[in-house]
Amino acid sequence: MLTIYNTLSKTKEAFKPLDGNKVRMYVCGMTVYDFCHLGHGRSMVAFDLVTRWLRYSGYDLTYVRNITDIDDKIINRANENGEAFDALTARMIDAMHEDERRLNILKPDLEPRATEHIAGMHAMIQTLIDKGYAYAPGNGDVYYRVGKFVGYGKLSRKKIEDLRIGARIEVDEAKQDPLDFVLWKGVKPGEPSWESPWGPGRPGWHIECSVMSTCCLGESFDIHGGGSDLEFPHHENEIAQSEAATGKQYANSWMHCGMIRINGEKMSKSLNNFFTIRDVLDKYHPEVVRYLLVSSHYRSAINYSEDSLRESKGALERFYHALRGLPVVAPQGGEAYVERFTAAMNDDFGTPEACAVLFDLVREINRLRDSDAQAAAGLAARLRELGGLLGVLQLEADDFLRAGAEGKVDAAEVEALIQARLQARAEKNWAESDRIRDQIAAMGVVLEDKKGETTWRLAD
Repeated sequence: MLTIYNTLSKTKEAFKPLDGNKVRMYVCGMTVYDFCHLGHGRSMVAFDLVTRWLRYSGYDLTYVRNITDIDDKIINRANENGEAFDALTARMIDAMHEDERRLNILKPDLEPRATEHIAGMHAMIQTLIDKGYAYAPGNGDVYYRVGKFVGYGKLSRKKIEDLRIGARIEVDEAKQDPLDFVLWKGVKPGEPSWESPWGPGRPGWHIECSVMSTCCLGESFDIHGGGSDLEFPHHENEIAQSEAATGKQYANSWMHCGMIRINGEKMSKSLNNFFTIRDVLDKYHPEVVRYLLVSSHYRSAINYSEDSLRESKGALERFYHALRGLPVVAPQGGEAYVERFTAAMNDDFGTPEACAVLFDLVREINRLRDSDAQAAAGLAARLRELGGLLGVLQLEADDFLRAGAEGKVDAAEVEALIQARLQARAEKNWAESDRIRDQIAAMGVVLEDKKGETTWRLAD
């Protein structure tokens, strides 16, 4: 039985889809004004993991992840660059998809863009106005009336009276209450705009997700996800808008993944303490980065450091060394490992415990490889199978272990030296054998001798 920690109830709950075996999941995606940083990668990978496990478990999943392709940051960046906002967002969407491909992230089933759902936003805003939950003060803006929604704060556990302390209304705003938030923004000079019943303008951020999610998945759906930084106010406001408009519970379960931290602070473009995904992938193999992101529980924070990436690389090297040199067969044996792995993942996607199972499986493979190569090969296939559910261990072992060798060493030269060393060993010319080994080591290459066969990899 799969259990999921529901941020709304603050407890783990047995997962039961609203409609039989069908699961509908919406995740807040990227605001595409710049390259994705590793914090975005954390959210992408976390819900990719959820997607893989739900499908492996037999659920018929529809996964929707939106793209915010109009907001203040996009407009400001496009103006700084001297380009049209949609030219900027098109470039950044292409870059995001490339980052996802490199991190082995499955494509969502639907990827709606905010600018494609303007009419739906107008309809929901008008419904909120008609029900008294929103108002248009006449300046082109439309605001949501927070005080009217009885359940406001139920996700974040924030109280309206506490939020009002210190809240203020900006000079150019026409709010009735400092907590009210904008649904539609009247046009300003130099900004892109769309016609609306309240005059030309553009949508507020929060209304976008309420409309895109309900358009793609219906008025109520199973899982809503995103980073923990979105819990308030974004997700709180989504609930207020959607439930006021439909009269129904918006999302059954809320999932929030932890942040990437650097020196104890959230990785963020606003704090200028971020590394883009492509910056990190220039230094580390994509599977190393992905393993770093999946080996910690999705709700926990990850402290980014060179040490943590080196540890991730070391773990994968251990896995691939266990796979190396064994014949490719169908998964055989290891049912107890599968049961433990399944139990870990069914407990709110417990990847730390699942990874521990993989390490135990590696120990068994290494124990058997000399005495029972066939059994070891069956378990190696099982290791690949389980690793695939985390999105790792799908490469050829040598391809991973020698990754980065191109441009650093001449593989043909290394192979020739290995053959010369084997010949020297066959002739019992140990001095020449040692000399060649030292020569190879000076090239940054590590040799491994097993059963008369020598393999190589780059040194750490």
